[in-house]
Amino acid sequence: MSKERLYLFDTTLRDGQQTQGVQFATPEKHQIAAALDTLGIDYIEGGWPGANPTDSAFFEDQPQTRATFTAFGMTKRAGISAENDDVLAAVLNANTSAVCLVGKTHDFHVDKALGISLPENTANIAASFVHIVAQGREAIFDAEHFFDGYKSNPDYALEAIHAAYDAGARWIALCDTNGGTLPQDIHAITKAVIATGIDGRRLGIHTHNDTENAVAGSLAAVDAGARQIQGTLNGLGERCGNANLTTLIPILLLKEPYASQFETGVTLEALAELTRTSRMLDDILNRVPQKQAAFVGASAFAHKAGLHASAILKDPTTYEHVDPEIVGNARIIPMSNQAGQSNLRKRLSDMGLDVAPKDPALSAILNQIKAREAQGYSYDTAQASFELLARKELGLLPDFFEVKRYRVTIERRKNKRDQMVSLSEAVVVLKVDGTKMLSVSESMDEHGTDRGPVNALAKALAKDLGRFQSHVEDIKLVDFKVRITQGGTEAVTRVIIDSADGTGRRWSTVGVSANIVDASFEALLDAIRWKLVQDDVT
Repeated sequence: MSKERLYLFDTTLRDGQQTQGVQFATPEKHQIAAALDTLGIDYIEGGWPGANPTDSAFFEDQPQTRATFTAFGMTKRAGISAENDDVLAAVLNANTSAVCLVGKTHDFHVDKALGISLPENTANIAASFVHIVAQGREAIFDAEHFFDGYKSNPDYALEAIHAAYDAGARWIALCDTNGGTLPQDIHAITKAVIATGIDGRRLGIHTHNDTENAVAGSLAAVDAGARQIQGTLNGLGERCGNANLTTLIPILLLKEPYASQFETGVTLEALAELTRTSRMLDDILNRVPQKQAAFVGASAFAHKAGLHASAILKDPTTYEHVDPEIVGNARIIPMSNQAGQSNLRKRLSDMGLDVAPKDPALSAILNQIKAREAQGYSYDTAQASFELLARKELGLLPDFFEVKRYRVTIERRKNKRDQMVSLSEAVVVLKVDGTKMLSVSESMDEHGTDRGPVNALAKALAKDLGRFQSHVEDIKLVDFKVRITQGGTEAVTRVIIDSADGTGRRWSTVGVSANIVDASFEALLDAIRWKLVQDDVT
C-alpha cells in the first residue's frame, strides 16, 4: 500500500521572525534556509518582500533550494486592482515559484480591521489569486482567523476560502491565528470544509500555540484530511509561537498511524540531523536550547532516578519511546543524590570509563556526590563537573595547572559623557608547569559596556594558560544561572555555567560558595579543565 504525501511548509523566516526579541540578519536567513532545505522541508517561506530591508535584501539574493521557495504578502487592497497594487507587485517581483497571500476570513475582522463589506473582501481575495495564478505562480491562501471566523459565521468563512480555491489557489491553509481553537474543533471544522467540496489534498493547517495545542491541532487537521502542515523550527512565532516542526517531524516519521500512512520530504537519515538543526537555530538567536523540548532537548532522554537507570541498562525501551540517536540526540544518566551504582556505572561507561561493579571507587564517588549536594552542589545538570569529580576519585584527572590567587574589583565612576558606569577588572595568578602566569582583564566589551565581574574573570583565566592556551581559546560562555540555596545566615550561592566550543560541544559546570564571584570562579575552572580532558591534553 503506497503512502500519501504530506507536505511540510516552514515559516521560521517569516512567522518565526515575529517572535519577541528575534530579528534575523540576511546571512542568518541564508544559513537557516540551507538547513531547512537539507532537512527536507517542502516549502520555505522567506519573508515579505518590500516589508523591511532585511527581507528585501534576502529576496534579491534568494537561496537556490530544492524546496519550493515562497514569498509572503497580502491580498490586494480595496479600491485598487490586483495589477496596480504596488504591495502585491513587490511580492510578485521577488520572482519566487510560490506566493502565499494572507486574507481575512472572519467577518468581524473584515468589518473592524479592513472596514469594507464582506462581498468586497471576497472579490479582493478572488482577484488576487486570479492574478497570482495568471503569473504562473503556485498560489497559497493563508486563511487568517479561519477557525474563529467559521465559528462566528461559517457561511462567510467558507465563501472566503472558496473564492481563493475557485480562483486556482493550490493550497488553502486554515489558520488558527489566535491559537485558541482546541484539537477536536480543528478536526471537526476541517472535515466540514472538505465536505463542502475543497479537496483535502489542497488543504493546509496553520496553528498557533496559545493553548499549548499547536502540534495536537496540526495532527487533528491531518487526521481530518488536510495534507499540508505549516510550522516553525523550535516553535518560534508571535506570542506563544507556532506549531513546532521540530516536534511534528519525528511524530510523523516515527509514530503510528502517521509513519505508515504518510511520507514527507524528510528521510530517516535527515531526521538524525534534527537535534543539530534545532540547536543551530538557538545558537543563531543566542538562546539557550530548551532542555525539556521533546525529541531534541538535552533532557529529552535523561534518566535521573536510580530505578529508571537500572531498567534502561537492561532495555532502553523501558523508559524511552524512541531511540535518541534517530533524532540526533543522546541518552543521559544524570548524577544526583538519588543515584545508585547502576546510574554511576552507566554514566562512567558513557565517559569511556569501565569500572568493575565492586570497585571501591564507586562508593567513594557516590559519597562525594551526596555530601557535596548536601552543601548545595547539583550534578543533575552539571555533567562536566560530575565527570571531573569522578575522574579525580579514579585517579584519572591530571593537574593541568594550580590556582595561586585571584582578585576581582568593581569600580563605579563617571565617563566622559558624565554618565555613571561600572567597570570590572580581574587578576588571576596560575602556576603552569612550574611557571607563574599573571593575567589581567577587564570586562568592557567593544561597545563600551561592562559585562560584569564573571566576564572579567573568564577572560583573565583564559588569557594565558601556557601550553594549554590553544585548547581554551574557542571556549565561550552561553548561559549563567544563579540560585541561592538553603537560607538565612547559612545561605550559599550555586552557579551553573553552560559553555560551548568551536566544535559545537556544550557542557555545564557548577560552583558553590557563600560568595557569588567565588562560586562562578569554581564553575569557570571546571569548564576549562573539562575541555582539556576532552581534548586529551596531557
